[in-house]
Order: sequence, then C-alpha cells, then structure tokens
Amino acid sequence: MFQRKSCHVEWVFAPDDVARIRFAFSPMWELVASLRTLRDPARRSLHLPWLRAVRPRLAGLDLSELFALVPASGYLVDFVTPAPDTPEPDFAAELERVRRTPPDRAAAEVGWVSGADPRIVERFRADPAAGVARVAGALQRYWEVAFAEFWPRVHGLLEGEVVRRSRQLAAGGARELFADLHPDVTWRGDRLAVTRDWEYSAPLGGDGLVLVPTAFWWPDTAVMVEPYQPMLVYPATGVGTLWIAGPPPAPGALAALIGRTRAQILLALADPSTTSALARRMELTPGAISQHLAVLTGGGLAARRRLGREVVYTRTPVGDSLVCAP
Repeated sequence: MFQRKSCHVEWVFAPDDVARIRFAFSPMWELVASLRTLRDPARRSLHLPWLRAVRPRLAGLDLSELFALVPASGYLVDFVTPAPDTPEPDFAAELERVRRTPPDRAAAEVGWVSGADPRIVERFRADPAAGVARVAGALQRYWEVAFAEFWPRVHGLLEGEVVRRSRQLAAGGARELFADLHPDVTWRGDRLAVTRDWEYSAPLGGDGLVLVPTAFWWPDTAVMVEPYQPMLVYPATGVGTLWIAGPPPAPGALAALIGRTRAQILLALADPSTTSALARRMELTPGAISQHLAVLTGGGLAARRRLGREVVYTRTPVGDSLVCAP
C-alpha cells in the first residue's frame, strides 16, 4: 500500500462494472493499520484511547518483523492485507489466507519495502515460507493481545458505514457514492481516480471493485491493484465517535416520553443501522434491541427495509422531528 502524493491510480469501468462494486470490511486490515497507529500516534490521534489501553500489554510481544513489513509510511507488504472475499470476513479466515500466501510472492513484496531493517528482510527472503508462518503467528498474537476485545466496537462502526454507503449507491449510483467518499477520490464518468504517489491505469476487466471502509487507516486512503482483487480503502464516516463510551445520551423529555433506552436507540438511528450493530453499540442483546425497534417502528418513529441479506433501520421524518424538538 502507498501513501497519497500527486499521481493517480485509475480504474476504467465498463458499462456493467458499476454493478460489480461491492462493500466489505476487514478485521485483518484494521489490525495491520493499527500497527501504524502504534508507530505514529500523532498522525492518528483519534485512536489514543485505544493506544493507552493496549500499550501496557505489548511489553512481552515481539513486533519487530511486523513493524519492518508495515513501516510507519510508504509501501507495506500486500500479502498481510488480502482483499475481503466476503462482505464480512472473520479474522481466522483472513489469517488463513495470509498463511497461504505463495512464498515467492511474499519474498518479492518484502523486497519492495523501503527503510526496513536489512537483517529482518534478509532473514525473511532466505526462507519466505518460514517468514510467512512467523508473520501469521505474530499477527495472531497481536490480535489476541491488543485487538480482539475492541473489534466488536470497530465492527459496529464499519457495519453501519457499509449499510449507509450501499443505500447511497443503490439510490444515486456511482456519481453520488464517490462524490463525498474522500477528497482523494474522483469519479470521471467511466473511470475512478485515486490520488497516490505512483501511476496506474487499467480496466477493471470484470473483477469488480471492493470498497473497504476503515477506522484505523483514517484519514488516508489505500488501494490494491493487480495481481490482487482491485480494492479501495477509505475512512469510514463517524470515526471520531468510535471511542466515545456507551450509547448517545437521551434528552430528558424524550426519555420521559418513550423511555431512556428507546430514546438512545432513536438517537443512534441518525445513521441507518442493523440490529446487530445497535446491539454492540448499546451493549444490549440483539433480542432486546429487536423488541425496542418493534415498538419504534410500530409507532412510526423508525422504518425498516431489507438491503441484501440485512434488515436496516432508519428514523422516519416523525422520528427526526421528535429528536430535534426543543
């Protein structure tokens, strides 16, 4: 992956390529991106609450090889961030894909990293199969120590982003979707350009484009091109709220009218959300959330619609007026 500069990566869309745009999010991507947060906290200061929580746990963890392959800036090895092959992959499945990386490809990518400790690079390239196994093991240990317990919170944010952007694509097409995705991203009629520090232009060629929202790569974008699945990583909306503890506070009058929990759920529905995402945010069971949503939809304050395999809830205009009432 590369940091942005002045050149462009450009994908050319055939007439049916827009239909092949899909959204997914990746626990592995977030884990790898968090390594840069450890190295450069000032760049990603939104995650300081996470950083303060995990730093004391890392004393016995050897991250030197991961830091070498995922430097603080510039290219990082692509094999540790495979493009998601399902809308919601789990960490174990993604880790297995890392383990299955062809050794020759991993060795080539390690050779492209700038500024890495040459001893670590030489050791990896001398036996890349063993290197891939070591890296996968280090990623698993890092996940268990520093990330697994925080993933449900990150998952909820990314799930809400996927739901919102999928609705935007369905309603307004590619032009509306990419209009506010990120300042580095420009839709040009039949092609999508992303500002980078290298040049690339190619048709999608029927492979589709995977859009991956991220919390830990904020505020930047990243891309992946052939021979991998084309992928664009962009910052999710609302990353600034990620580490705010608990559900949104409910105004007293609204809580008195419909109950504190239902008021908090109604406030949270400022962005479309699923039952599971609300359950994580509200720290309630999905069953309890479903009961409250049934009351809110029955009262005309929220609406439900099916989006693919998910059922998404939003506030209705009546719900908006109730929330915004003085």
